This record gives sequence, C-alpha cells and structure tokens, in this order.
Amino acid sequence: MTEELGLHNLRPNPGSTKATKRLGRGKGTGQGKTAGKGHKGYNARSGGGVRPGYEGGQMPLYMRLGKLRGPHMKKSMPIGPFRTYAVPVNVGRLAAAFSAGDEVTPEALVAKGIVKNTRTPIKVLGGGELTVSLTVRAHMYSRSAVEKIEAAGGKAELI
Repeated sequence: MTEELGLHNLRPNPGSTKATKRLGRGKGTGQGKTAGKGHKGYNARSGGGVRPGYEGGQMPLYMRLGKLRGPHMKKSMPIGPFRTYAVPVNVGRLAAAFSAGDEVTPEALVAKGIVKNTRTPIKVLGGGELTVSLTVRAHMYSRSAVEKIEAAGGKAELI
C-alpha cells in the first residue's frame, strides 16, 4: 500500500530535476576562478550583459521597422475619442421584451433594462427569432436584423 500524498512527502519525479551548476568553487570543477564568464569585459562584470534586442551597435530591429502610432491612421488601433462602439441588441431579445405594435427606442430599451444608457449608439443584430411586429428605432442595423424585422411586419428606422 502506498503512502497518502501530502505536503510532507512531495518529491519531483526521478530524473526531472538536475543539481544546479556550482560556479567558482575551485579548479577541479571546471567552472573555477572566472566561473564561466571569461576574462574581464562587460559580460564578466556584475550587472553586465546587453539588454534584450541589442544587436552590437547595429540599428536594432525594433528601430528599423516602421511604427503605427496614433489613433487616426488607417492601420493603427482606434483609441480614445476616435473609437467607434455600439451596444449590440439581438432581435430575439426584442421579441421577448416587447409586445406586438410596440415602438422600440433607446429610451424604451433602457426602461426594460436591455441597455444601460442612451449615451452609446445601439446596433440591432439578427440573433434569435422575431414573430411580433415592432417599429424599431436604432442607430445601426445588421442586414439580417432588418430582414427579420420586416418579415415580421415591422419597420426598422434609423435615428
């Protein structure tokens, strides 16, 4: 019967760990005196050694390549005031929250608790099924959402 595993008897698997190389412990070890650092030079000093990305004085790769700075370039990340963001709302969610003939506006969506506030634009997406006829007023629509709203006998109006 094997002993139960606990913190007192944890051991690494045999062969999975090696003893650390003891540097600077005499000539007989093969790593005595300079401890494998050679004679003098920047790499022999404490704190010595070049930084990551250093290429011996050659212009490093991160400086040779072009940068994509700022929020407004075509290929750069949109950040800050230039980022566009809309709150997604699926038509299936509208079908569950509103009854036939209702008017769906940002204010009505806030009142039902579907979106948090009216400050961000709303995009209606085509997820789910819509069976009731609704008049939907939103800032953006996906093509499938417009098709489902109109197929149910409703109207999709842009704000």
